[in-house]
Amino acid sequence: MNEPVNRTPFEILARYERLSLAHASDTQEKFEAPGLWRGIGFRVGSRLLVSGIDEINELLAVPVLTPVPGTQPWLLGVANVRGNLVPVVDFGRFLFGERTQYTDRTRLLVVRQGGGSVALLVDEVFGQRTVDEEQRREAGAEDDPRLSRFVDSRVGEQQLAMFSMNRLVRAPDFRQAAA
Repeated sequence: MNEPVNRTPFEILARYERLSLAHASDTQEKFEAPGLWRGIGFRVGSRLLVSGIDEINELLAVPVLTPVPGTQPWLLGVANVRGNLVPVVDFGRFLFGERTQYTDRTRLLVVRQGGGSVALLVDEVFGQRTVDEEQRREAGAEDDPRLSRFVDSRVGEQQLAMFSMNRLVRAPDFRQAAA
């Protein structure tokens, strides 16, 4: 592959653009592969969960929180996320009654709800997970009653609970943060 050595800056940039577009179209085909479900994997306490990639808007390090008096113990307060006040929920405390310990791996999952967003404090985020049709066919049922209203099944070798953020934000007890 002998290429001319005396290329103009424009020719170099045009080549980079062609390579970038070729790579982007190849990546898009892989991303839209039929039969694959994509989600974000995370840990709450000892539980491994995964939620649809379309249900989670953003992942954040834990910012400074301002407490809100007169709320449930699982509502940690509000955070300023790019000029928007976002309520922050201790997800482990809401689901299991166990407080989440802050570590360098603790993150917030920002989820859209009604007229805004809510941030869920989780122990750790594992990143993107892909589930194929075979894994979904072989999925096991959720046996924990605290999760069963949000989780239909557990998939893969790790038995990731497929958690519905949409069901969570519509749950009456989740929407009622006042004490």
